[in-house]
Amino acid sequence: MTKAVYPGSFDPITHGHCDLVERAARQFDQVVVAIAHNINKQTMFTVDERVELAEKVLAHLPNVTVIPVTGLIVDFTEQQGATAILRGLRAVSDFEFEFQLASMNRNLKPDIETLFMTPAEQYAYISSSLVKEVARFNGDVSMFLHPLVLERVKQKLAAQ
Repeated sequence: MTKAVYPGSFDPITHGHCDLVERAARQFDQVVVAIAHNINKQTMFTVDERVELAEKVLAHLPNVTVIPVTGLIVDFTEQQGATAILRGLRAVSDFEFEFQLASMNRNLKPDIETLFMTPAEQYAYISSSLVKEVARFNGDVSMFLHPLVLERVKQKLAAQ
């Protein structure tokens, strides 16, 4: 059985994230979406909220599970019995950082491969950070988010 881990903060999960998960779910027997608590990021949603949203928008994929994670992704990947870490590359600007991560992970756990996927063209420029920024200024982000996620983003912003 093939199993891959797709880690990220998913704050919030976007159509770009979902596109990669859906495509990965066709390539692997199991995909684990690992919702990370990133101490370097100020998040809009708690880890539990991000897990809940991801579970709901990915519920149509029976071979996908969503799990919160702390610590090193390579350790989590190994604990899950997965052999691959999936990373999305939107633009050339992502490559340098992702290359460094992949190299470090390979050094730490040589048996775990990092695989890069590019999003569908209509999602290539979407990032959670950019979506949140546009939403904060009342821009229309409905084309980037599942309706459930969009509603929760609006609720969060209204409460601020």
